[in-house]
Amino acid sequence: MSFSNSLIELISTAGLNVENLAKIAQSAIDEDLSGATDVTSSATIPEEQFAVAQFSNRKSGVIAGIPVVCAVLEICGITDYKIEHSDGEFVAANTLLLTARGKTQAILLAERSALNLFGHLSGIATLTKSWVDAVADTNVAIRDTRKTTPGLRELEKYAVRAGGGVNHRFSLADAALIKDNHVLAAGGVAEAFKLVKAKYPNLPLEVEVDSLQQLREVLEVGAEFVLLDNMSIEECRAAVEIVAGRAKLEASGGLILNNAHAYAKTGVDYLAVGALTHSAPVLDIGLDLRME
Repeated sequence: MSFSNSLIELISTAGLNVENLAKIAQSAIDEDLSGATDVTSSATIPEEQFAVAQFSNRKSGVIAGIPVVCAVLEICGITDYKIEHSDGEFVAANTLLLTARGKTQAILLAERSALNLFGHLSGIATLTKSWVDAVADTNVAIRDTRKTTPGLRELEKYAVRAGGGVNHRFSLADAALIKDNHVLAAGGVAEAFKLVKAKYPNLPLEVEVDSLQQLREVLEVGAEFVLLDNMSIEECRAAVEIVAGRAKLEASGGLILNNAHAYAKTGVDYLAVGALTHSAPVLDIGLDLRME
């Protein structure tokens, strides 16, 4: 599948991979067709009939996924479209986001795949913004995790960025994160740290600890990034005092939107929120058809 130059530029500017996005969009359409045809449209709509499609959000929120919608449209043969709002914008309910003109059958083929992805990604961006807003008066960044939908990680992490969050590692190869199971297998948190540091000295390394004693141990061996797992607000505050600027701290586990600000005020650097990608409600976006 070859996209228009303008769409390739849009995808690249968003920091997305053109080939990967093409595969995701094509896969969604193929799943919808199931190797056959849209029987309803083929029976009721003349092949040469044209229409205009208007994408609008039914509820207010942050939009994310415009390049994905455009990719679906182009794969379905629709290249005449106009982007009304950009990803990352907070828009009021019933805002016109994108207009497209093409064959009616092609528009209806693109509709569900485009809306599924658009609503999902915009939901992630909207939820992320609510977390970012909750800690806006602090220096804390809201960070995602690898708790993503298989095959959609790149897009979901893009949506987090659109909502004002920041990304953790994209894969197991990007950076090392020593968790409790690694600690168990290695015989201790300090031992695990030394082993990873010896084998991959140039990779970013974060260590998960579940007690203040473990925190002291990894600080002694030179840890510069520590994840505080399921620690209370009081424990996070104590961890910040122990570290005294020697390492970056990330709070994870037990975080909900209602306590985000309290955790942020402890002085940690990041809040890790898996819910951004695994529990974000879809932003209701619809397509309204206008016949020519």
